[in-house]
Amino acid sequence: MITITDITKSYNGNTVVNIPQLEIATGEIVGLVGNNGAGKTTLFRLMLDLIRADKGQILSKEKNVAASEDWKNYTAAYLDEGFLINYLTPEEYFYFVGKLHQLSRVDVDEFLQRFEAFFDGSILNSGKYIRDLSKGNQFKVGIAACLLQKPELLILDEPFANLDPSSQMRLIKMLKELPAQSRMTVFISSHDLNHVTEVCHRILLMEKGRIIKDIDTTADTLQELEMYFEV
Repeated sequence: MITITDITKSYNGNTVVNIPQLEIATGEIVGLVGNNGAGKTTLFRLMLDLIRADKGQILSKEKNVAASEDWKNYTAAYLDEGFLINYLTPEEYFYFVGKLHQLSRVDVDEFLQRFEAFFDGSILNSGKYIRDLSKGNQFKVGIAACLLQKPELLILDEPFANLDPSSQMRLIKMLKELPAQSRMTVFISSHDLNHVTEVCHRILLMEKGRIIKDIDTTADTLQELEMYFEV
């Protein structure tokens, strides 16, 4: 589904992404791990055409994301609260996203019923604007809004970071079920090695802008990653 070829991105002479070749197949859940500054978020921003590469190309379903907008019709992403409209309530935001995807209010309300446990009574009917929600609850809104779009490609940057343990477990369950339900391709970055190895079929280890390991997830993957980061 995704093919990355000879992508580089530099700032002030410092190369932050340098990936000669990377492919992600339809229906894969792929995890991206690495220390701060490894280039994970920059890679996601390149994939979403939020920034432009110095050279190379990223193809989504064989079309260059920098030259076509077709990918926007089937891609959903949540990287940070900047992806939200913070002066709306969660309900207003969900209805707005639904309208963009030809969903009625009834459709949106029915969809949101699936998220009652994940929202834990703190999102809907709270009377708060999105800007007044906690970071964790903003993430919940962003993730739910992504899934509301029923995307073929879902990109999430650190989705577990601000969630309480119960919400993390619920999110893990949702993510693991997605490809089986819809053949959705999911690309996740995370510092949580336990969660990412539990969810993902494949782990990419990124360091100084390069993918230095590409690991099919097995029972030994968590230990392999822990040993790498202990060094």
